[in-house]
Amino acid sequence: MYIEIPPLIYGTAWKKEKTKELVIQAVKAGFKGIDTACQPKHYNEAGVGEALELLNKEGFRREELFIQTKFTPLGGQDPLNIPYDEKASLSEQVSQSFEVSKVNLKTDYIDSLVLHSPLFPFKDLQSVWRAMEDIHRAGGAKQLGISNTYDLATLRRLYEEAQIKPTVLQNRFYQDSGYDKEIRLWCKEHNIIYQSFWTLTANPHILESKELFDLSRKYNKNVVQLFFAYLHQIGITPLTGTSDKEHMQDDLKSFEICLSDTEIASLNRLFD
Repeated sequence: MYIEIPPLIYGTAWKKEKTKELVIQAVKAGFKGIDTACQPKHYNEAGVGEALELLNKEGFRREELFIQTKFTPLGGQDPLNIPYDEKASLSEQVSQSFEVSKVNLKTDYIDSLVLHSPLFPFKDLQSVWRAMEDIHRAGGAKQLGISNTYDLATLRRLYEEAQIKPTVLQNRFYQDSGYDKEIRLWCKEHNIIYQSFWTLTANPHILESKELFDLSRKYNKNVVQLFFAYLHQIGITPLTGTSDKEHMQDDLKSFEICLSDTEIASLNRLFD
């Protein structure tokens, strides 16, 4: 099932008690996509739900928003605050986590359910994915995805063996992984949306480049806007977690920019 994903998604990691107000601010600024996780260690998922409830009362309908959450395996959870029974089977952990997410987010469905990281051995990854497929078949999640997967062989095997194919890959976008060039090409060939996080934080050298600075002057836009416009045109959907209202509004205006093929090629060289 193809779900239209907004070109820029608001990330809610590490927002803690400010999550509610920032999600409200982001949606009112124009964001249509919100990313969270059932991982109390780093996300206040219930805060997102509180924001959605208030926004709905103000006319921002749930069905107009793209809500994405994640099942986080035990290795990514705070041992003192696990949102499911750690002694349950993997499939039951997925089910319990999803039920918690629905309660937290005050919704009966999720647009995108993402596995926060692959599990090893592969049979464990299979067990979790099958449980996610069951949620999809029951109408609980419109699409499935995976995150933090930098090994193409793992992603390819999951895709080949899955009955419900992943349609999202959310990875850290940084130099150490070679910007996932091979993985992104494979994703494009298989209609998988590549979502990037740490997009700005990990790339100060890109934001300070002469190429972006020159384009900034030409288009009268800031370098972040030019970077987001570039990513959009090469098929990447970035996450941003800014807490500044003006930055939110500026980021959303990035997609008014249309870079030429020559400009895209010039920026491509920054990632060689």
